[in-house]
Amino acid sequence: MPTALVTGSSTGIGRATTLRLARAGWTVLAGIRKDADGASLLAEPAGDIRPVLLDVTKPDHLDALAATLDEHCADAGLDGLVNNAGFALARPIEVVDLDAFRWQFEVNVFGQIAVSQRAIPHLRRATGRVVNIGSTGSRVTPRYMGPYTASKHALVGVNDAMRQELRDWGIRVVLLEPGAIATPIWDKGKAEIKEVEAEGDAAMTALYPEAMPEMTRVVHQQAADGIDPDEVAKVVWTALTARRPRARYPVGRDAYLATFLGRHMPPKVMDWLISIGR
Repeated sequence: MPTALVTGSSTGIGRATTLRLARAGWTVLAGIRKDADGASLLAEPAGDIRPVLLDVTKPDHLDALAATLDEHCADAGLDGLVNNAGFALARPIEVVDLDAFRWQFEVNVFGQIAVSQRAIPHLRRATGRVVNIGSTGSRVTPRYMGPYTASKHALVGVNDAMRQELRDWGIRVVLLEPGAIATPIWDKGKAEIKEVEAEGDAAMTALYPEAMPEMTRVVHQQAADGIDPDEVAKVVWTALTARRPRARYPVGRDAYLATFLGRHMPPKVMDWLISIGR
């Protein structure tokens, strides 16, 4: 049966994708950050799920991943890689801590590259596919979401380069651009906002007094209005199995709207549209 590696399988899109693929008969190497998350996946009525301890920023985890891929994919190769691991950092650019900004890229960009580098030799043997989980943030950037959307813009560049570079081996590279998804990433956002409030960021409060209320509202709205992660998992399935997958898939009505606006609206008009939506 085909084999896929899914990063960030503990929750949200990664978990939904892992379960959907396993139930369809795939062997899934599920990247998780805690053993308890692996146990939770194995408790589901699914197929062949093999939890792999994988923090995409840790060299020892990446080295262990290479060994795991050698063990599980030595003969047949790897049929699919789903680069899903990531998190969202929201701050005004003027006051964002640069170490936090760098960490945003370490997880959302460099971590995906590190995993891909270890997986591509195995994908080559199976003529497999890569699905990178991007965001509509690469189309439309609300204020205070600069760190997160910058990382997703960078991932678009990485994705487009990989798509062209791996074509000669028949490896398809697909970018998914989901809109609002009801995932625990927003629970993490709520916790982070509370942490910032507790620390009392004087510079942000003085210069951007509206930032905290606005970020709080956006996080709660995204959590409440987002579509089910399995809707994204369905599109991942399509990208992995379609005879001729598209290069990019928006996911969700807001994603299609953001794609249209990002292509056709002048920047000043986009800024105005974003401002009236606040």
